[in-house]
Amino acid sequence: MSTGLVQGRVCVDISSDILKENYHKISSAVAPLGVISVLKANAYGLGVEAIAKLLVQEGTSAIAVAELAEGMAILDLPCTKLILGTLLPCEFETAIEKGFHIPLCNYEQAEQYDAIAKRLGCKAFCHIALDTGMSRVGFDALSCEEDILRCSRLENIELVGMFSHFPQAYDGDEGSLQQIELYKKVLSVLEANNINLAWRHIANSDAINNLPEACKAPFTHVRTGINLYGSFDVVGKRALDLKPVLSIKTQLGQVKLVKAGRSIGYGRTYTCPRDMLVGVVAAGYADGLPLALSNRGSLLINGVLCPVLGRVCMDYTMVSLEQIPTAKAGDEVVCIGSSGNHSITIEDWANLKATHPYEVLCAIGSRAVRRMV
Repeated sequence: MSTGLVQGRVCVDISSDILKENYHKISSAVAPLGVISVLKANAYGLGVEAIAKLLVQEGTSAIAVAELAEGMAILDLPCTKLILGTLLPCEFETAIEKGFHIPLCNYEQAEQYDAIAKRLGCKAFCHIALDTGMSRVGFDALSCEEDILRCSRLENIELVGMFSHFPQAYDGDEGSLQQIELYKKVLSVLEANNINLAWRHIANSDAINNLPEACKAPFTHVRTGINLYGSFDVVGKRALDLKPVLSIKTQLGQVKLVKAGRSIGYGRTYTCPRDMLVGVVAAGYADGLPLALSNRGSLLINGVLCPVLGRVCMDYTMVSLEQIPTAKAGDEVVCIGSSGNHSITIEDWANLKATHPYEVLCAIGSRAVRRMV
């Protein structure tokens, strides 16, 4: 009987060297602006603790997350930690007490921050959330100057930054350029009132590749998330030469001959036109394989693209092994990554799903083992 440690069947490997390389390419491209590494949703599902530690060592200006619980996972790292979006009232006190840089979305919120900080005997370090066109959170950029000035007069509020966000950030998009001008207009009013912000940021990964106006003064920082992993939105430019950092691998669980006329998988969506050698891959949609791969996508085995047969199951996916008759149980299966002369990318899956790479990354199942290699 084996006494070895059991690990998950599906492994998500993240290349430390490529992640470092991508970070420094981004950093060089936007210099002298600093880089805020956005690691929300558990670093887009890849494991925030290890990735954050590596990026802090490489010199990132800050780590940004979406909620307090995500920030608490990296509390001990020696860096600025920024919460983007907004805070829930139940999160205010801990976020202020722990010294997070926190979003400020309206004057009412500022009053609550001020009272909590006064009671704790500290300052609330705030980044003004400026709604320039996303219509999500923050002060309305068209009518916010007086409210922000009122916030600045609160004794325990320290305005350290201001950020906004693009609904889309593509070259020549007039709406995005108007957002930048709105941001600058508000900033000029604040500076005229002696409010000088050390953190001024609007560019996300798309903007870094498409909107140079968002990556220069008066802005001081950019925010990058998906570009760190060598991935891009499916539209827009890819100005930066970045490499994919991750691969998703598993193994063949069984090899079997399926007779002509037999169906494969739930719903009987595939019927064998002839006797076929079929591989049962030990990964399914619970591990992040999109249902859209069903009868459309392929997986890589021994350097060969093997078409998916039938519907992707929760735990297994069936593929054709007609091109590799020597395949056997235990052979490596590359779901994302390269083998031989072929590659399968996050963007390939996004295109099949008619979605974007962010969703594909975040959909990687929790039981898949994340490994920094």
